Amino acid sequence: MTIAATAGSGARAGGMTAEERKVIFASSLGTVFEWYDFYIYGTLGVFLAKYFFANVPPNVGFIFALLAFAAGFAVRPFGALIFGRLGDMIGRKYTFLITMTLMGVGTFFIGLLPGYGSWGIAAPVVLILLRLVQGLALGGEYGGAATYVAEHAPKDRRGYYTSWIQTTATLGLFLALLLILGIRSWQGEEMFGDWGWRVPFLLSGILLIVSIWIRLSLNESPVFQRMKDEGRTSRRPLTEAFGTWANAKIAILALLGATAGEAVVWYGGQFYALFFLTQTIKVAGVPAQIMIVIALALGTPFFVIFGLLSDRIGRKPIILAGFLLAAVTYFPIFKGITHFANPKLEHALATAPVTVIADPNECSFQFKATGTEKFTTSCDVAKSALVNLSVNYDNQSAPAGTKAQVKVGDQTLSADSPTFAKDLAAAIKTHGYPATADPNDINYVMTTVLLWLLVVYVTLVYAPIAAWLVELFPSRIRYSGMSLPYHIGNGWFGGFLPATVFAIAAATGNIYSGLWYPIVVAAMSLVIGFLFLPETKDVDITKT
Repeated sequence: MTIAATAGSGARAGGMTAEERKVIFASSLGTVFEWYDFYIYGTLGVFLAKYFFANVPPNVGFIFALLAFAAGFAVRPFGALIFGRLGDMIGRKYTFLITMTLMGVGTFFIGLLPGYGSWGIAAPVVLILLRLVQGLALGGEYGGAATYVAEHAPKDRRGYYTSWIQTTATLGLFLALLLILGIRSWQGEEMFGDWGWRVPFLLSGILLIVSIWIRLSLNESPVFQRMKDEGRTSRRPLTEAFGTWANAKIAILALLGATAGEAVVWYGGQFYALFFLTQTIKVAGVPAQIMIVIALALGTPFFVIFGLLSDRIGRKPIILAGFLLAAVTYFPIFKGITHFANPKLEHALATAPVTVIADPNECSFQFKATGTEKFTTSCDVAKSALVNLSVNYDNQSAPAGTKAQVKVGDQTLSADSPTFAKDLAAAIKTHGYPATADPNDINYVMTTVLLWLLVVYVTLVYAPIAAWLVELFPSRIRYSGMSLPYHIGNGWFGGFLPATVFAIAAATGNIYSGLWYPIVVAAMSLVIGFLFLPETKDVDITKT
């Protein structure tokens, strides 16, 4: 290859070669498509629930659809192990060709899959199997793409080159939201709900063909090819990576000091921001998605900016700065979003306090790891209803065995009443809590600015992390070593963020208290990363 002699060898005169541009484009494009595939499932979950879980009530069907989505996150670390091992044994190129093909085929067949009315129970079973395939594939894709690009890059440009890979997750979300909004607006709600929701899944077939065609034309990573030619590849990469304490320690520190914090900032700044807009402060779906799309579009260039900067000042200071900013400013930013997007709710939270009076033994920590857990005591029913209505409340202990009550102003409601939900909604409305955000009250510019700021935090922690992880591990176990901590961090620490935030809010009675989860995890990674992880920007990644 033209660039084989330059990989890891230091500075080189001139700009990026045509081959390097092709490597980055092919790796980034394929990963964009994979993230797009993954996101459209989450965005279209309500339609999947309608067609594939039609044998249960709609709310239960939606829970099962989310369970299938969560399954894709849960298996990502296993995909990292399976495909990381392959990548260290047979090569980077062929492994991430496999992962991309599996992801694209899985998504395409979801678009064709008959619903419950045609296939019965086989329909949801096949859907879940396809989601598991997608999750496994995604677990192998990122490590392959990041390793492949880094091993092609000159030593002084690894942060810049790999930062293009880092744009892919955001661009995938951007593409998914933009396409769904366009098809939905063009077809109308009735046609989109009938069959139009399948179109984004089916379009992945075209994306898959283009990606495979481009990636097939690539050569193997020069670092791996050199190891292979010299007979230095690992025969047991998982044992070397995680069965040897020196390497296992790096993986543990990479998880706790880097990827866990990166994951909660990443999910907090993009996924949870959208959830907060639509579910917590009741902004309608379309304007919320439009503001997120604009924030993503304005923030995405910073991936490349911070990747380039990391080649000059290091990976570590940029990522740790992102952790620090998130930990210090998340509370004021999310309160500011409420102020600008739903000022009536902000006023009600300040002027209409609510109290839950309950036996503490009846109050659970409502963490829904799978989405199917049930919390049915009167205390749990009351708290869950209040969180869903975006109402802050105080907790007051009651004698053992007492059924929970909710006090709204001078009105007291029994959570055990068959009309509790209706009565609570009426009482809350009377005390000024809006059912939805008034579009005329929304300051779209300032809300978008705050969302953009959250995206900038994402770019700080995410732009240099591929280079940092690649440089932490020796080349013979790099694919395996970096993939597992990355996907445990993002699949578990990040993937379970919405469920954890809800559970904390329900336990404490404050709609903002769930932010303590990303704040604490980011602070943990800040401390561990600062104390125990090295700066790596000048290391020789050709070492085995």
